[in-house]
Amino acid sequence: MKVYGATKDFPADERYGLTSQIRRAVVSIPANIAEGCGRDSDAELKRFLDIAHGSASEVEYFLILTKELGYIPTKESDILSSEISEIKRMIGAFSRKLKAER
Repeated sequence: MKVYGATKDFPADERYGLTSQIRRAVVSIPANIAEGCGRDSDAELKRFLDIAHGSASEVEYFLILTKELGYIPTKESDILSSEISEIKRMIGAFSRKLKAER
């Protein structure tokens, strides 16, 4: 996970703050998708996709914040932001496909 590498050099006083929050949010994305896939209905899967999308939005914000704080170089932040945007697009497309199949 690129975010773990990007956050390893954050200030020590952020270890239980921003570092922890961004790592938990990024791990939450695939975890919620996996949990939704293990449910019995498309409606439940859609609910967990929505949660995953929300976590991706959190990561998006945290990347903006860490860039503004100077914790992540602009180039690295831009790459990570682009990747999280793509993840959000994929989750959205999957969610829309489920909705269309109803």
